[in-house]
Amino acid sequence: MQQTFYKYQGTGNDFVMIDNRQQTFNKKDTKHIAFLCDRRFGIGADGLILLENHPDLDFKMVYYNADGNESTMCGNGGRCLVAFANYLGVIKDKAVFEAIDGLHHATIENDIVKLQMLDVDAIEKHENYVFLNTGSPHHVQFEDFINDFDIKTKGAEIRYGEPYNEAGTNVNFVKKISNDTFRVRTYERGVEDETLSCGTGVTAVAIAMHVLKETNENCITLKVEGGELKVSFDVQDGSYKNVWLMGPANFVYKGTI
Repeated sequence: MQQTFYKYQGTGNDFVMIDNRQQTFNKKDTKHIAFLCDRRFGIGADGLILLENHPDLDFKMVYYNADGNESTMCGNGGRCLVAFANYLGVIKDKAVFEAIDGLHHATIENDIVKLQMLDVDAIEKHENYVFLNTGSPHHVQFEDFINDFDIKTKGAEIRYGEPYNEAGTNVNFVKKISNDTFRVRTYERGVEDETLSCGTGVTAVAIAMHVLKETNENCITLKVEGGELKVSFDVQDGSYKNVWLMGPANFVYKGTI
C-alpha cells in the first residue's frame, strides 16, 4: 500500500504530515509510525502528525513521537500543521483546532505561524531547575557551556532519573544572552535525543526565565539549533495567559512511500 505524505519543518523540528480526513491511516500500528519517522529506513522525522476532520473546529491534530507512540502537545508540530492545513485549503489565515491538550488558536502569514499555547499556572521552582507543563512536561535548567555540552547523555540522565522516572520529561538547557534573549538546547523524550528545536520547550523556557526574574520582558527571543522562535505572554496573579509561540513553518517536500 502506498502512503502519500508531506514533510514540514519549523526551525529544524521536522514532521511527517498525513492528511487523514478520510480516516485511512492505521493509528494503532506503532511500528509503522516509527518506521516512517526512521531517518535511515523510512522518511525521517522528529514526529508524525495526522490532520483530521473535527465536527465543530477547523481540524484536529493527532501527534506521534518518533518512537511511534501518541504523545502530548508539540508546539512546532502544531505550527507546521497550521501551515499544512493552509496548503490543503482547509484554512486561510487563521485556525482553531483541537489537540490532545485542548483547543488552540493560530494565525498564518507567509511562512510565519503564531500558535496560542496553554495557560500555565503550575510552576515548580527547585534549587537547580524549574519544572512546568506547557502542553508537554519540561525540565528547565541553566548550562553555561551550552555549545560543547553533551545534551544526549545529560538529557537522558535527567529524563529517566528522579523525580521523573518512567513517565519522563523533556529537558531544556539554557544560556542567557541578554535580558530578552536566551539560547536553548532541548532533549526530547520519544525522540530520545536532541532536536534542533522544541516549541513547547522554548515556551517553557520563556516562562521559567520570567518566573526566575532573569527577564522582565513579556516577549522573549529563543535561539535554538535550528533558528529562532519568539514567545509572548501576559501575567495575571502569577498565572501565564495569552501565551503565543511564533516562528517559521516551512513545507519541505511531498512524496509517497
